[in-house]
Amino acid sequence: MTLRVGLGYDYHRLVEGRKLILGGVEIPFSKGLAGHSDGDVLTHAVCDALLGAAGLGDIGQFFPDTDPKWKDASSLALLARVVEAVGEQGLAVVQVDTVIIAQQPKLAPHFPRMREKLAEVLGVEPAQIGVKAKTTEGLEAIGRGEAMAAQAVALLESTH
Repeated sequence: MTLRVGLGYDYHRLVEGRKLILGGVEIPFSKGLAGHSDGDVLTHAVCDALLGAAGLGDIGQFFPDTDPKWKDASSLALLARVVEAVGEQGLAVVQVDTVIIAQQPKLAPHFPRMREKLAEVLGVEPAQIGVKAKTTEGLEAIGRGEAMAAQAVALLESTH
């Protein structure tokens, strides 16, 4: 069995007039994340971790923001396409661990739904998905409530 590890990261500005979507879950909040798609930093970081582990580049190469096809797309749909590409490489998801970096809102109550949604698309059990959140204690753009970021690590195994 061959194991492969990938690291993903994403960062988006918070703006008025957009829904806040994290891990495919709409979070009640006064701002949302700017982006070509739905701006879901958590799912984007997971996409990048999977693509990196599979040696397939990054989310910007797969879904360029110059392509109108991806405008306002669901990041879970992007993740499903990434999972398909990973499978075509003879790899399957073993585990994903993530952290959302945000000053507010409180995200912990939404973790179970995020894990369920991500697990469904990844084809694993929710117990194989870690979702956590950290603040920057008021430092920099995230701490001022201007942005959010996410990091993800993915473990893949060979299916051959």
